[in-house]
Formats: sequence, C-alpha cells, structure tokens
Amino acid sequence: MTAPAIFASDLLVEAGSAVEAERRRSSHMSERPHAKHLLVRTSDGVSLAVSDTGSPTAVHTVVFLHGLCLDQSSWERQISYLLRRFEQSVRVISYDHRGHGGSAAAPMDTYRIDQLADDLAQVLSTLHVTGPLTLVGHSMGGMTALAYLARPAAERPVEPHGLVLVATAAGKLAARGLARLLATPAPAALIGLIRHTPEHALHALVGPVCATLSRWRGHGRRTTLAATVLAALATTPMATAVGFLPGLRAYNQYATLATIHARTVVISGGADPLTPPSHAAEMSAGIYGADLVHLPLAGHMLPQQAPHVINDAIRRTIALSQRREPLSARRLGMRSVDHHSRSLSQGTTQEQTTPFCDQLTTPRTTTGFMAAG
Repeated sequence: MTAPAIFASDLLVEAGSAVEAERRRSSHMSERPHAKHLLVRTSDGVSLAVSDTGSPTAVHTVVFLHGLCLDQSSWERQISYLLRRFEQSVRVISYDHRGHGGSAAAPMDTYRIDQLADDLAQVLSTLHVTGPLTLVGHSMGGMTALAYLARPAAERPVEPHGLVLVATAAGKLAARGLARLLATPAPAALIGLIRHTPEHALHALVGPVCATLSRWRGHGRRTTLAATVLAALATTPMATAVGFLPGLRAYNQYATLATIHARTVVISGGADPLTPPSHAAEMSAGIYGADLVHLPLAGHMLPQQAPHVINDAIRRTIALSQRREPLSARRLGMRSVDHHSRSLSQGTTQEQTTPFCDQLTTPRTTTGFMAAG
C-alpha cells in the first residue's frame, strides 16, 4: 500500500471515530426527560425533526438554531444545562434544519437563509409557542434568527424577548476570513458538480481534497482537519453542504439590526476563521443595548469550546425577560467598552472534532480563565 493510501486509510479510521462520537452525542438528545420528538411539516412540505421539552405554559421558551453541517445535538451542553437549571419552568425546543440530521432533504434552490427563517416561523406556529421567547443561534443558525426578525411583524408568530448570537454575522461573509471563498466561482462549480455527479462519486473525491487542505493548513493539524472534512461528508449530504453557499454569499441583514428590540448578547471567538470578530462588533454596535462577549482564544465552535459563557448568556436573557433590567457586565464577567458593547477574555476548552462546514480550525487546548476588569 502506498504512503498516500495509508494516510487516507488512517484518515478514514479517524473520521469514523469522529462520526461515531457524533452519533453517541446525538443519541443523548433522545434521552431528554419528558421530551417529545416530532416532525413539523414546512410550508413547502419538508419534514423537520424537532425535539420539544417542557410545557407549552412554561414561563419561558428557548429555541436553538444550529449551524451549517451540524444538527441539534450541537446544543447538547446548553440544553442539558437549561433542563438541569430550570427544570419544567423553561420549555426547550431544538430542531434540525432542512437537509440536516433527522430532517428531510429539500430541493437545493430552497437552501437559503430566508427559507430557514420561514421554517423557524412554521416550527413556532405549529408548536404554539407563546409568551417570552429566546432565540439562540450559532453561525448559520444566528443568521436564521436575524432573517426571522427581518420578516414583517405579521409573519413572525412570536416576538423574541431574548436573542443570543454565537459566532455569526449580519452579512459581508464573502468579504472576510475564509468565507471569502464564497466570492470565487467555486460555489457555482461545486453546485454544478453535485447536480451531475452521484453521491458515491463525490465521496471518492474526498481524498485529494483532504490532502490539499492538509498541505494548506500545515503538517501540525493535517490529520485533524482532514478527519473533520470526512466526518462532515459522512454525516451531511453534499447537496446540503454546498447548496447553502450561494445563499450565504448573498445574505445581508444589516438593515435589520436597528429594528431589533430583544435583549441581545453577541458572542465571538478571536480565532474564528469563518466569522471573524469584526462581524460580532458590527452586530453589537447595530443592535441597541446589545452586549458583546469576545473570547480571544476561541474558534468557531463556541457551544463546545465555551459552553458556560453561552449558558450564562441564555440564563440572563431568561431572567431579563421577566425583570427587563439592564444586562450586567459584572455578572457576565465583562468590562465596559462603550455604552452598549462589552468584552470578555476567556480560555477555551479542549478542541472538539466537529464537521468541516462549521469549523475549519480550532485553537489547541488552553487553560485558565481571565475575566477582564
């Protein structure tokens, strides 16, 4: 066996382990106490896999929106925290976007952020969500939340009281970080390839792609990066992974920011190559009263890298929906930067093996906690 073949074999073994670990994490979602697992049919007939825990009459509802190539299990730590902390007083809803996880595939031309916002509205309406609501969105999930808030009031079944935006953006994705690849002809070429190439043939192309990406990233993380690519391709259809790219390039919700009245926390990672911190700074500046939590050493996968920071942000929006008091910089471990933006320095937890679409790189393990101020 040649050296490249041995390397590819090793990658497949590592990717298989990563996929199995993801399946184990996903299996915990079905073990939620008192959870209802159901299918919600969207306006265009796509079935979405939804998990609903808690009473419709709960004091507060939290809805989780995951990122591209992930699924609702990426919120396991936050969901476990809420159920442990609030028990039945908070209703927790999570679901897989179309083309992801347990949800059905859909035509590629429906893989757009505005369609995901319509799906969210359908979930809220079908599950009869009323009362105080917090939307928590990571990456493409955060974009979905902003697109939902951009809809006319009559097309928003519920007005969110709280909003937590994690490693996401309001637009300009093709202008910054690795997402600048969206501005190249590559997405269109990939879509053409997918439409005319069987899925098994596409997977045969993974080896050379991994090798190329490995050389680009350098030898130190070659195996980890290539394994995450393979893991993503093993758990997410190629049509899904690539189908959203044109919509992400065109996505722009900057005009929506000034209209948001929800108590908002924006969380960013200083080592995030996909949604660099400048995106978070612009969102926090555009949303009146928003707080910015910046984690200098963290990457894109903040729900796994800094779960306690996200947990606390969610907890605060739940409390504030009842009291409507100003967000406390000291409570979130932050120091004031300006009249509505704050920052925090935070170490990361150990690197997670996660799908390539929502994480190309993550910092290696760091230790310690440093709260500014």
